[in-house]
Amino acid sequence: MNASLQGFIEKILSTSALNRLPEEFGGERIFTAPLLGVARGDDPMFLKFKEVVHPEHLTPHEMWVKSALGEATDLSPQLRVISIVFPFDRAIRQAGKDSRDMPPEIYCVARNLANGFKREVVTRTVAFFQEAGFKAMAGMLSPAYEILAREAPRIASTWSERHVAFAAGLGTFSLHEGFITEAGCNVRLASVLTDAPLEITPRQSDDPFANCLQHTTGKCGKCVKRCPGGALSLEGHDKIKCYLFGRVVDQEMNQRVGRFLHTHRRVIDGKEQITYPVGCALCQFGVPCMDRNPVRFI
Repeated sequence: MNASLQGFIEKILSTSALNRLPEEFGGERIFTAPLLGVARGDDPMFLKFKEVVHPEHLTPHEMWVKSALGEATDLSPQLRVISIVFPFDRAIRQAGKDSRDMPPEIYCVARNLANGFKREVVTRTVAFFQEAGFKAMAGMLSPAYEILAREAPRIASTWSERHVAFAAGLGTFSLHEGFITEAGCNVRLASVLTDAPLEITPRQSDDPFANCLQHTTGKCGKCVKRCPGGALSLEGHDKIKCYLFGRVVDQEMNQRVGRFLHTHRRVIDGKEQITYPVGCALCQFGVPCMDRNPVRFI
């Protein structure tokens, strides 16, 4: 079933109009071929996330129950958590690599449109399982999903796509707190939960920074120099500075390319917000982990 799921999602990427840039930006694909990983619902790593992410981060079973798909009886051994990696197309990555103080317009538009595309992928993937006689749901579509910012500078969510991807064996974290996959860190992530009997993809390492050159060799830190907001240092990532610079980017890009942007609904500390987010991610461009796992090449 893993192979048929891979083919199903690849077909969505190749045919969906939502995976296309506007003609003004070339009309090409936003994302290339996806990577998929599958974790067991009872993987102990999900309990660990209550410590490293936030106490309110949900386990797969908790997300399942809060989304009204199961009773309190623990179904974790039967659940599967599918993580999907969407690598940005080469042209978008090249544009970001050539930028310095502000992310390129093509990336900001692609990043914004990616929100709707991810929703399409997980919605159609849920339907894929339901049509096969199984239950399924997506964390990002669940009413149980929200961003937790009331303890700033600690900002988290009830379902972290990066941490789910780690549990599913698709990569590890980095100094800039992105997620380094075999296709690099310049990616977007989504996930689906199901009771379908998918094959598990084991993690190659439980070291959360195994793919980061700075953490493994102490000889990189190039993302620090790439950050125009001063949010990175060799000691780590300042989420508040990153957030504040992100708002500068949002304002600038909404003025420049606002006609191409779509709204995005988020729930932050229980309150709904509607925005036109574009992101920054300059720290993910022009660095060794941009489009590959750099540790493979040392």
